[in-house]
Amino acid sequence: MATHIHVVLQKDVKHLGGSGALVRVRPGFARNFLIPRGLALPATPSNLAEVEELRRQALAGAARELAAAQAVAKQLESVTVRIARSVGAEGKMYGSVTARDIEEAFQVAGVALDRKKLQLAEPIKQLGLAEVPVKIHHDVTAVARVEVVKAG
Repeated sequence: MATHIHVVLQKDVKHLGGSGALVRVRPGFARNFLIPRGLALPATPSNLAEVEELRRQALAGAARELAAAQAVAKQLESVTVRIARSVGAEGKMYGSVTARDIEEAFQVAGVALDRKKLQLAEPIKQLGLAEVPVKIHHDVTAVARVEVVKAG
């Protein structure tokens, strides 16, 4: 009996490998655990070819996502939004500018932005220009420029 066999992982398996990986495991582990749960397939030439095709498609999809994220970053950095807030007699702003306010201002400007991607540590509480980092993609971070001005 073989001491190890090769299988192709269909899903990520902790301490073994990621999806699409070709790994050597004991036959009982493959037969009794990995294959019945749909975590792996036997390493046949057809299964290897199928996994390679899926990997190519995933790489192409990731490249498209990265290009789209870079385009959004370029569009985001080309726009500066103005948000008007009421100011007291001493120049102190009433309230603050939150991520929701920034999201709405960019939507009015025609740029789709998700407020959950804004990396705003705390609300903006001063008048003037603020630069807010936006994590669009795990490899792409843009800077959103927000100018807080006096209302009226």
